[in-house]
Formats: sequence, structure tokens, C-alpha cells
Amino acid sequence: MRARILEMAEEQFRRIGYHKTSVTDIAAELGMSSANVYRFFPSKGAIIEAICGRVVNEVAEIAFAIARTSAPASEKLNRLLSAIHHHGTTTLIKEKRMHDMIVAAMQENRAIIKALIERLISIFEVIIREGIEAGEFKVEDPAEATRAVKTAFTPFFHPILIEHCLQHGEDIEAGLREQIRLILKALGKSY
Repeated sequence: MRARILEMAEEQFRRIGYHKTSVTDIAAELGMSSANVYRFFPSKGAIIEAICGRVVNEVAEIAFAIARTSAPASEKLNRLLSAIHHHGTTTLIKEKRMHDMIVAAMQENRAIIKALIERLISIFEVIIREGIEAGEFKVEDPAEATRAVKTAFTPFFHPILIEHCLQHGEDIEAGLREQIRLILKALGKSY
């Protein structure tokens, strides 16, 4: 039942938006009472958190898949940063209502978003450590380098900043390529 509620909620969120969807709407679509929905989820916020979790897990799965490849660390980091950015951009363009929900979750500092960022930071650090061990990166402190990569990449990850760039006609793809080159150069990758 919990999965059915989430499926219906996600369908409603995608169709009319999470703001306009009420627990009553979800329950009505499922032919049940709101009280029944509340047996499985204590609030609409809990439903939103669960659906955000689905989107967040997509990003984490992409990141893990790239990190597990046998490619050189610089290639992994390049592919990873590009994939994360493209996922966010695609969500904005093709799934605007889901994008808006993720923006709200970030603004509300929801635990699911914090968890994603922590997972991504861990993956960045593993890749940076691999690059150091292989002699590809020339930084002394992998944790510090990871924090710097996260900060440098924020404009291409944060949904509000991605939206701002697209609304103002910026060439975000060129900016992404330049930023990744800068990050890799800062890590000691020569070109």
C-alpha cells in the first residue's frame, strides 16, 4: 500500500505539482480516505521526502555506477560531474514540477538532500584518493580537495543556480566544461 500511495503521489506531483496536490487528492485517486494514507505517512511532508528520495537515489545510482568503473580518476570525475549536472538540467527542463519539489527540499534543508550531498562528497573523495594513488592528482589533502571540488561544482549542481543560468541564456554547457577543466587542473591534472 505504501508503494501505491507513493506511485499515485508522484503521478499527481508530476501532473499538477506537489504544492497543488493534497493528501485528500492522493487518497481520492486511490479510492481511500485521507486517514488511511496517514496510516502509512504521518504527513504530506513525509510523502514529499519519500518521493525526493526516489529522485535523489537516481543521482546516487549514477554516481556509484561511474565511480565503480575502471576509468582513470580524472575521467571518472569528469563523467561524474557532467552526469550530475545533466540529471539536474534534464529534471528542470523535462520535469519542472519535480525540479520545483527538489528546490523546495533543498531550501528546507531536508535530510534526504543532506544525505545525497554527503554520499556525493564521499564518492568525490574516493575518486580523488584513487587519482592521488595513481599519480594522476597532485594534492596533499584529499578531504580538503574534495570540499573544494564540491564548492567549485555547486553552480552546476544546485537546482536554483542551474535554473538561473538557463533563464538568463547562459551557455551552461560551456561553463560546465570550463569548470571541470579548472577543477581537474587544480587537482594537478595536466593538459
